[in-house]
Amino acid sequence: MFPQKGLSHIDFDDITIFSGGNGSGKSTLLNVMCENLGLKREAPFNKTALYDDYVAFTEGQMAQLPREEMRSMMEVSRIITSDDVFNHILDVRDRNDKIDFKRQVILEQRMQYRSDPSARVREIDFDDEESVGRYREYAEMSRKNLSASGYVKKHLGFNERTYSNGENGFKYFTDAIQPGGLYLLDEPENSLAAELQTELADFLLGMARAYRCQFIISSHSPFILSIPFAKIYDMDSFPVRTCRWTALPNIRLYHDFFKDHESEF
Repeated sequence: MFPQKGLSHIDFDDITIFSGGNGSGKSTLLNVMCENLGLKREAPFNKTALYDDYVAFTEGQMAQLPREEMRSMMEVSRIITSDDVFNHILDVRDRNDKIDFKRQVILEQRMQYRSDPSARVREIDFDDEESVGRYREYAEMSRKNLSASGYVKKHLGFNERTYSNGENGFKYFTDAIQPGGLYLLDEPENSLAAELQTELADFLLGMARAYRCQFIISSHSPFILSIPFAKIYDMDSFPVRTCRWTALPNIRLYHDFFKDHESEF
């Protein structure tokens, strides 16, 4: 698959992690797998003119599953990238901003209907849907037994609960990952603080053990890399080989850093 790294064959476990420095090919590897296996993706990604030809030369083989089980598995399986998570965070903000804007418009219009006689709808053309719609809106806004907040909730709903970026990112994973799926996760630790990274690691392990999920992950995170029983490939070695997470160069760097500062704790 990556001849320049001496990587021609990969065996996968329930949780397989590719670790390496920037430019080591982790994300490219996951994108090739996604295209080869025909998994769903949301955010687009950049690719060269020869990318599709390269994918065509790779081979991926799924385990032999009963047809119905395979169909169910492919329905939920997908790649999740940092762009997916960030787009979700921005979408939540955008939806809340739109609701806030519409709420303000509705409240101002309701106040105008009640305070300005000239704004009241006095005529209705039953043959004109727009005229009927304006009158219904006016009539409902003018009801004394319906508060302004009640009208807004009825027509716009509630703002989505406001979370931090990290909490929204973590929630995205827990909502998107369904039982029985194959998930390719590209640096899922992005935007997550250390505490949420440990929670995500526990969640992934639980989904793999109890809900028949399989994960193929690219990551720098020591919390993700330390997931028990994960198979880890060191993308910085030549040829690429499996190793213990504690033997990875970036983990050794963490170890030495904290060792040097041990007296400060």
